[in-house]
Amino acid sequence: MNIKITADSTCDLPKALLDEFNITIMPLTVMKGGEAFQDGVDITPADIFAHVAAGGDLCTTAAVNMADYYEFFRKSLEGYDALIHVNISAEFSSCYQNACLAAAEFENVYVVDSRNLSTGHGHVVLEACKCARAGMEPQAIVEEMKDLAPRVDASFLVDRLDFLAKGGRCSSVAALGANLLHLRPCIEVKDGKMHVGKKYRGSFPKCLSAYVKERLEGRDDLQNDRIFLTYTYSTAEESVDAARQAILDYGNFDTITEGTAGSTISCHCGPSTLGVLYIHNKQ
Repeated sequence: MNIKITADSTCDLPKALLDEFNITIMPLTVMKGGEAFQDGVDITPADIFAHVAAGGDLCTTAAVNMADYYEFFRKSLEGYDALIHVNISAEFSSCYQNACLAAAEFENVYVVDSRNLSTGHGHVVLEACKCARAGMEPQAIVEEMKDLAPRVDASFLVDRLDFLAKGGRCSSVAALGANLLHLRPCIEVKDGKMHVGKKYRGSFPKCLSAYVKERLEGRDDLQNDRIFLTYTYSTAEESVDAARQAILDYGNFDTITEGTAGSTISCHCGPSTLGVLYIHNKQ
């Protein structure tokens, strides 16, 4: 069976992987200065950060509506026996609900809730592609992804809290206190939702090294084929280098895939945010 895999733009997969697995992306909407743009099409994280730095309001994002999903599925199905679409977590957006409504109009379109965002979402997309290439039936792939989603470990270390504060994801008072104390919180995705984990103190590169060490050192319960090192535009090279070296020191992965977060994710976490994202083995 010839199965097409598609995903929301929030999966943040590098173009090389999109091309390798023939993944088609459905862009979410980014609102900047009262105008609507499509994530990854006509707006970039650099545009967003420059707009805010110049005094503009924080950009916002909007889910894909049912009608747009329907048209996207109709076009993407051409030449395929079935289509599987992987959404950003339903806890973060109404994309999953809208995609399910659109999929109900087809007999061969299936929708998966990744329970994640950014390349945590991307891990689920890639695993669905591998299952499709292995010849699994669509419904079996959907069930496999339901089992996989809770095993994806996604977290980010945030250097600046002003974007999260402006977006209502932490209080301004908490952001001010963290900035004054040079605290860098770890944001973890659990059960499809974001939670604040450990807070690190010191320079961002130093904090990143400690963060990666604590997540990877001594772990023997992880899939070692790939880890994503994902960061927002303008994250300093020194910081990326520190995280990469820590992965090499404390991890055991065949591939470290580096890339930048897209516009939707960047709207909410802001500049100088970096995360490591990987998959736990089955119990």
